[in-house]
Amino acid sequence: MTKYRFRIRARGGVIVDNITIAGRDQADAERKLMQMYHACQVLESKALDEDPATDHGDMDDILAHISRQNQPGPLS
Repeated sequence: MTKYRFRIRARGGVIVDNITIAGRDQADAERKLMQMYHACQVLESKALDEDPATDHGDMDDILAHISRQNQPGPLS
């Protein structure tokens, strides 16, 4: 999923910056935004680049890492 950053004007007129929502596409992310902020006005939207350095992996990667840490070391 791609992440999208939004800047909106909420129903009460307050400007809200840096709302980040993941979605299959921009329309999906905007649909989720509208569920959280009813009747808001989107002032700006931007697709965020996926940075591999911030990719934390999936659950299988995390469990494999934990199990490697729990392995007994070589006997000395």
